[in-house]
Parts: sequence; C-alpha cells; structure tokens
Amino acid sequence: MLRKGIIILCLILSNRLSAQVNTDSLHAVINSGVSYREQINASLKLLENFQLKNFDSTLIEGKRALGIARKNTDSVSVAEIMRHVGVASYFKGNYDVAAVNFQSAIAILEKANQPAKLAPVYNELAKLYRKTRNLDRALQNYNKADALYRQLKDSTGIAMILNESGVVFEYREDFAEAINRYTASLEIAEKKGDSLSVSYSLSNIAGVYVIQKKYDVAEKNLLRALSIREMLKDSFAIALTYSDLGVAMNGKGDFPKAIGYLEKSNQMAEKLKYPELQSNNYNELSAIAQKQGDFQHAFSYFLKRSALRDSLYALEKTKQIEELNAKYETAQREQEIQHQKNKIRVQKLLMAGISGLVILTSLLLVSWYRRNKLRQETAMKTELMQQQEMAIRAVMEAEENERQRIAKDLHDGVGQMMSAAKMNLSAFESELAFTTEEQRKSFEKVINLVDESCREVRTVSHVMMPNALLKNNLGDAIREFTGKLNQKNLRVEVYTEGLEHRLDSNIETMLYRVVQECVNNTIKHSGASTLDISLIRDKDGISGTIEDNGKGFDSSDPEKLKGIGIKNISSRIEYLKGTVDFDSAPGRGTVVAVHIPIGS
Repeated sequence: MLRKGIIILCLILSNRLSAQVNTDSLHAVINSGVSYREQINASLKLLENFQLKNFDSTLIEGKRALGIARKNTDSVSVAEIMRHVGVASYFKGNYDVAAVNFQSAIAILEKANQPAKLAPVYNELAKLYRKTRNLDRALQNYNKADALYRQLKDSTGIAMILNESGVVFEYREDFAEAINRYTASLEIAEKKGDSLSVSYSLSNIAGVYVIQKKYDVAEKNLLRALSIREMLKDSFAIALTYSDLGVAMNGKGDFPKAIGYLEKSNQMAEKLKYPELQSNNYNELSAIAQKQGDFQHAFSYFLKRSALRDSLYALEKTKQIEELNAKYETAQREQEIQHQKNKIRVQKLLMAGISGLVILTSLLLVSWYRRNKLRQETAMKTELMQQQEMAIRAVMEAEENERQRIAKDLHDGVGQMMSAAKMNLSAFESELAFTTEEQRKSFEKVINLVDESCREVRTVSHVMMPNALLKNNLGDAIREFTGKLNQKNLRVEVYTEGLEHRLDSNIETMLYRVVQECVNNTIKHSGASTLDISLIRDKDGISGTIEDNGKGFDSSDPEKLKGIGIKNISSRIEYLKGTVDFDSAPGRGTVVAVHIPIGS
C-alpha cells in the first residue's frame, strides 16, 4: 500500500503540533534584539511549523537558524535544527542530504547525552533506511529509539515506534507481527486520548487489511482516521489518507471512488510541494485507467509520474547513504579507539622505568623465539620438500626402469619364444597329412593366433619402452605411438610446435607417459570418435592439451579425480613442477591441459 512508501509522518507525534503558529510574530522575535535563547526557541518553533507544510521554507529557515546556533556554539540546538532540515530534505527526495543531517545530529546528541532529543532522530534515520529497503539497519535504529523512549517512560514515543517499526514487518511480510505492533500502539494512544496517534495506528492497520484484500474493513479504518485528521486540520496527513483510500478502492474495484480520493490527495500534495506523493498517486491513477481500458489517460498519468520521478532520488543516492553511514560508524569506532589509546598512554606513564624494561625484554624474547621458530619451520619445510621431491623422483625412475625391464623380457624372452613356436609350427605343417580341409584350416588358425600374439607382444614392449624416443624427438615419438593404435572408430590428430630440438630425457619420457595415459583413458572410458593432441613449446615452457569428444565426467566431483590413471598423470606433472587441469562434464567430452615450466 502507498502508506508503506510515504507515511513517514509519525514524526508529527514527537513534535506534538497542536495549533497553528503565528509565523510573523516568530520572525519578529528572531529579528529583534532579544536574547539568544529567545531567538533560538523562536527559530525551532518556526521550523516545527514549516516542517510538514512547506519544505522549502523549512530549509531556508533551517539554514538561518544553524547560523545563529553555531555562532553561539549551541551544539544541541544545532542537532535539533539538523533533524528538521533532514526531515524536509527527505520529503523533497534529497535522501543523501537527509542522511548527513540525521547522522550529524545523532553524533552531537550522543556526546551531549540528550536521550529525549536523540530518540526522534534515531526514528527519522530508521525511516530513511526503511525507505531505501535496508530493513536490518532500519530495525536497529528503531530499537535504539524504542530503548530511549522506554528509558524516558514516554508512552507516546513508544506508541510511535510501534507504528513505525510495524511497517518493517509488513515489508518482510510478517503481517501478524505488524498487526500486533499497530494494535499495541492504538491501545496506548486510546488510553492517553491522543487522537492524532490513534489516526496513524488506524491507517497502518488499514494498510495490512488492504494487503489481505479486506477492503471494506480497511475503508472503515481509513475513514475513521480521516475524520480525526480533518478535525485536527492536519492537511499533510489528510492528503496521505485520501491516497490510501484511493489505493483501497482501486483494489476493491470501486474505480469512481478511487479516482475521487486520489485526485483530492494530489490537489493537497501539489500545495504541499510533496512530489513523491503526487508520483505515487499518478501511478495509481494510471493503473485504474488501464483497468478501465482508457489507455490515453493511462499514458497521460504515466508521463506525469515519470516527470516527477525524474526529480527524485536515484539508486546512487542509496549508495551515498550507505557510504555516509559507513563513515559515521568508522568515526565512532575511531573515537573509541582513541579513547582506549589515551587510557593506555596514561597507564604506560605510570608504569615507566622497571615495568617498561620488563615489557621491552619480554618483547625481545618473544621476537627472538618467533624468529628462531620461523627459521626452524622454514628449514623443516625445505627439507620435507626436498625429501618429497627425491621420493617422487625415485618412484618415477623405478617405475620407468621396471617398464623397461618388463619390455625387454617380453621382447627378448616371450617374443622370441613365440617367434620360435611359429617357425616350428610352420615347419611341422609340411610333415602333417591332413585328412580333411577342416583340419588344415584349424592348423592355420593356430599359426595365425601365434603370429598375432607375437605382434601383440612386440606392441606392448614398444609401448612400455618407447624406442621412438631414442631416435626421434617427442613430437615424432607421439605420432609414431598414435599411428600404431588399432582403433578404427577413433580419429587421432597430433599437432606439435617448437619440439624440433631434443629436450631433457626425463621431461620427454614423463610427457610421453602423460600423453600415453590420456590416450589409454580415452580408448578405455570415453567412447570418443576424435582425439586432438597439441604440444607447443615457447619461452615459458611446454603447454599441451589432450581433448576428446567422448561422454566426459563430472570434473567438479573430487571422487572422480581419484582414479589411478588421473593420479599417474598428476604425479608425473608434479614431478616436472608443472600444472595439470581436467575440464569435463557429462556429455561434453574431456580436456586435459598441462604446462611444464622449462627454459627456452
């Protein structure tokens, strides 16, 4: 309901405006040669009179009053004037200016220990945060104001905070708590016979009923509030009530009534120079015109609303408010820190001499201990890293030696025996007299199996001991390896650059094994149709990618990276002091990216 955005007028409760003020007589007092106290009291009364009737006059008179108060070093009156200026700035849409005035007033009044004057300022700052939807900060400031009013046993102030903070719970959609607070405020106001406070509680309760679409009950409460405000001749509150009635009747579908109320509200808002209220009313009128199919009037109202909104605050002002609040809180913390420093300084002066020497000696001992401990930890870490590196190197070398030994055994032992078996079988074939063709074919199958086993043994031994690296560079060795793959459904592309010259044998062997492991993983697990291998050497080292278009896996799952193959790849790259990244997702293939930092 519109009331949530603009009924921030409970400040009227704290001001207790009950009658019209003769502004001419107050100006006469201010401009006469009376005492300062009479002048400043007249200025404050004048600001109270203008505050919700003429915002521009409030700002003009506030500037003049600040000059008088500052000239007489009256900080408390400066804070009161800033509160009035902040309220007027708020209603004009100058939220950053309002925030500066409220926070400055709070700083002064906290230092001066003026709870009765401080509580209303906390309330105003809370409403500003509520307006910018910073609900947590709003509630913090409402709680501060409530604590002060309860300390002062000011039931009117307590009722006001119950009303104001109830809107925060409306924004949070905690309607039960909102109703509880409004009802509690209403009961306090009725006991005191405070009709003005009663009217605000009724408006707030009506707002919840509108949200709950209980329009008849809402209208009943608003009309009761309107009658009170008309009796009090509170033109500002009357304008807001007409606006709320317009919103309620729009929700109910009683468009003629809604239009009448909203137009009355706008007439009064224009006189009061309250653009935000006008803007919200035009927005409501535009919505009603659209429901009625009168798009020409809907567009006209929309243009009027836009023109008014352009003059109001933008999002940047909300940021400015946060920055100003941060500066204010920082200043408070700095004051506390400075206070603590002063206390410590006094204590240090009292404990001079022997105490100072003890502290200095203790600091030197602590410093020496920490430096010594740091040196020991650094030495231990260095030694541990060296041992880990030696262990990894030993494992890698042992693994490579074992591969070579097995490869030689396969090639020289099993391979030769298989070759001999084939030769004997071939020689034996001429001595056999096959009685049927099936017998001859079966014998030929045996010889073919032995022949295929020989080739398989040679292939395995070559894979385990890459002789290609003995006669070729890394790029050619990888091409030779991939060229021997017997994968009809897998197309392998190899691209190398800058590898024409030989590298350190350890680096070539480790990178060859990494590529070999990646290719084996692709063949075994991925179901890919293409495999692209790229190795490029530049001034920073060797960068490589092995990419397939297979089924992939979830590389963000740590469990998926604990396989033996992936661990083998990682340990070899770690041995070369390089980095490896696995990028994969189900259905998206797999990319293995490695980088080895070697000199150019």
